[in-house]
Parts: sequence; structure tokens; C-alpha cells
Amino acid sequence: MRIAFFTICAAMAPLLPAQHTSFVSAPAKSWAVDAAAKEVDIINHSGSYIRYRQRAIDDRGDELRDVIESKDGAVARLIMRDNRPLTPEEDQAERDRLTGLLDHPSDYARHVKNENSSKKMAIDIIKVMPDAMIYTYAPDQSPSHESSAPQVVIDYVPDPAFNPPNTTSVALTGLRGRIWIDANAKTIVHMTGDIFRPVNFGWGMLAHVYPGGKLDFEQASAAGSRWNMTSFHEDVTARALMVKTIAVKKEFQSLDFQPMPSPMSYQDAIHLLLNTPLPK
Repeated sequence: MRIAFFTICAAMAPLLPAQHTSFVSAPAKSWAVDAAAKEVDIINHSGSYIRYRQRAIDDRGDELRDVIESKDGAVARLIMRDNRPLTPEEDQAERDRLTGLLDHPSDYARHVKNENSSKKMAIDIIKVMPDAMIYTYAPDQSPSHESSAPQVVIDYVPDPAFNPPNTTSVALTGLRGRIWIDANAKTIVHMTGDIFRPVNFGWGMLAHVYPGGKLDFEQASAAGSRWNMTSFHEDVTARALMVKTIAVKKEFQSLDFQPMPSPMSYQDAIHLLLNTPLPK
């Protein structure tokens, strides 16, 4: 790291609470490296399966789903819409959709392929983020929220020397923000990001992301040593293919985590979802 970074850290150390002093003795980037490795493990969650509810809010409304992670991939059933129980017609449509996945395994395979593609994209960004940014310790080290575990707080800005290895990682060149890390688990508990300057993908021909966008991500221990996303907010405006400007405003919440006693096939997971009574 740069000489200026160590000078700032040395000046900050006497001002930090005693419990944090030992945590900030290492370069801030080392926390980003460890947290990135943990994040890849969380996304892959090898051998760990949970059931939870996920709430999605966007311009189409407010939807709540019952989600089960199977050994084949995740399956989900819509159980509420706009904070009300489903109508009989809505419930039947959802049952028909899930039954269709049982009858046509190729449709589910296509869903898993898309899911794996999204995972790979996320992992690719996470792996380059430690080198894409310059990290410094936040001056006050205030925790994101009350927690029994100490937190380390680092700020990040793009490293001008970073050369994005692929189109996806170009997004990092316009992002800055703050990360709260559980110091014991070395895992991210909260991360914010501000798109502070425009970002072009494919010289702007594929997409142009406008400055002013915001991202907010939180996660927590879901079951034992397993961590999972608990909330994600996205408010971004972009122009796609030099033609259409799109305002993306989404919110996701995950809650009611339960460990699955044993791995199950996606077919068994669907049957379990369909046999679960809907909330009233």
C-alpha cells in the first residue's frame, strides 16, 4: 500500500476504541482479501442447504417466496403478493408453474444454468475486487449495527492502476463505498456502494451506467456457520444498447432461515413447497 495510507493509519490508531486497535494493525486490503475469499465460499455454500423466505420489491409490486436450496439448485414458490394472501387463481398459476418444472426437467436445467451463470459473474467480480480498489480504514470504526462480534470498517475507492480483466469488472471503476466486516468471521456484514462517475461497457455501446446510483448489501449468519444475504437495495439508472434508458430500483430481503436436515433433489423440494400451507 502507499506511504500515505500507512501515515493515515498511524495517526488514526490512537483514536480508535481499544478493541479495534489490534485489528487495524494490518493493511486494510488484507481484510478485503479475506472477506472476498469468504464471499466466494458463501455463494458456493458447498454441502450446506437452507430454507428461507425472500421478499422482492420492485416496480411490479411486493412478492414473498418460500425458497428451498436443493442439491440440484434453488426452487421457490410465490406465497404472498403485496402483503396479502394469494388469490386461488394466483396460487393455481404458481402450482402449475412448479408442476411444469417436474414434468419438464429441461426447463429446470435451463433455470439452473442461468443461476450458475449469475453466480459465476458475481464470483468473477468478487475475486478481482481486492485488486480493483484502494482500501483505507474508516476513521471512526462505528459498527453498522449492534453486534456481539467486533467489526472492522474499511472504505474503498477505485484504484486508477486497475486494468479490468473483463467487461463485467468494468463496473468497479465507477464504484466507491464502505464495508463492515465481522472481525472474528472475516465476513462482510454490510456493504454500501455509490456510483460516483459514469461507467461505459463496450465503449458505451453495450451499456452506460449513470452516476448517482446506490447499492446496499447486508448479510448475517443464517444457520450455524452458514451466512446468507439478508437485504439488498439497488437504485441504478443505465442506458442499454445506446437506445433505452432503464431505471432499476429493487429491494430484496431474506428471512426465517432454517437448515435443511439433509440434501434433497429439486423434485422433492418442489413437493415439499407444494405441500406447505400458504400463510393466511
